[in-house]
Amino acid sequence: MTRFTRTRTACPPALQRAVLAGMMASAALASTAGAQAGAAARDPRNMGGGNCAANPYNCVDAVNPLPAPNTVWMEEMTWMDVRDALKAGKTTAIIATGGMEPNGPWLVTGKHNYVLHTNCEAIARKLGNALCAPIVKFVPEGAISPASGHMTSPGTISMREETFRMLLTDLVHSLKAHGFTRIILIGDSGGNQSGQRWVADSVTKLWQGAPIVAHIQEYYDYASVAKHMEAFGIHQTVADGLHDDPEISLNMFIDDPKSIRYDERAKAKLLTINGVSLADRKKATAWAKEIVEFRTKVTVEAIEKATANKGTLPAPPRRTGGN
Repeated sequence: MTRFTRTRTACPPALQRAVLAGMMASAALASTAGAQAGAAARDPRNMGGGNCAANPYNCVDAVNPLPAPNTVWMEEMTWMDVRDALKAGKTTAIIATGGMEPNGPWLVTGKHNYVLHTNCEAIARKLGNALCAPIVKFVPEGAISPASGHMTSPGTISMREETFRMLLTDLVHSLKAHGFTRIILIGDSGGNQSGQRWVADSVTKLWQGAPIVAHIQEYYDYASVAKHMEAFGIHQTVADGLHDDPEISLNMFIDDPKSIRYDERAKAKLLTINGVSLADRKKATAWAKEIVEFRTKVTVEAIEKATANKGTLPAPPRRTGGN
């Protein structure tokens, strides 16, 4: 597993905090002013992107004309689907952050987003009362100019740390406004962790645990995943020196084999990473399912502990390894 130092903006931390605090305060004031200005003109029955008076399907209490879809992804739901899911008790929202970065010669740049597409769904379904917000695909990956970290490789898209934090802040505020009572942040990459923790801690201090907002750092622990998978026959005997390993490749594979160029690599006899062969498709599929199950179990347990804590748990000891 390769690691690197992610370069942040050159802006001093104290100034970053001051700027972010000012932006959050300005946004709150602007939101309040806008709400006051439009309150008199807005019909409180209006929903669905239109006027209740123009079509009954635009009314707050309109009956959903279609059955509920079998999905946990908000972006795959209508506004009525989300409304009804909230009423049915699905009041936990998961914000998952991925990234766009280089990952060797065969893993696509959206590596973390493919992993999260499978894992967020598994976690939400295991919880039973959760929905997944759209995956945040753009995160801090290094300085843009002059380029540092992953930004030295084409295909990388980076975001300034303060931009990332403000984006997450707005997402959390949006979900709170719609009635979610527990908002969970998970990140599949190392550069996402501090920003998620900062946002969760900031709103927890502001809202005093109502809703509960927590960063689940236990989700991002590839060292534990590798240790767990040793019992299932994954033994990394060599280090290929790539930004890749069997566990993350398999976690991507179960979502979409094309994301690791499985068929092309099989034809070229390149289906080995760190001494572990993925050529046996049946075995690779079983391994991948075990990885998803293990990560889901660990994350759900950590979510429940964070819920009892009414916010992010204390940071665990630093672990080696990561993607």
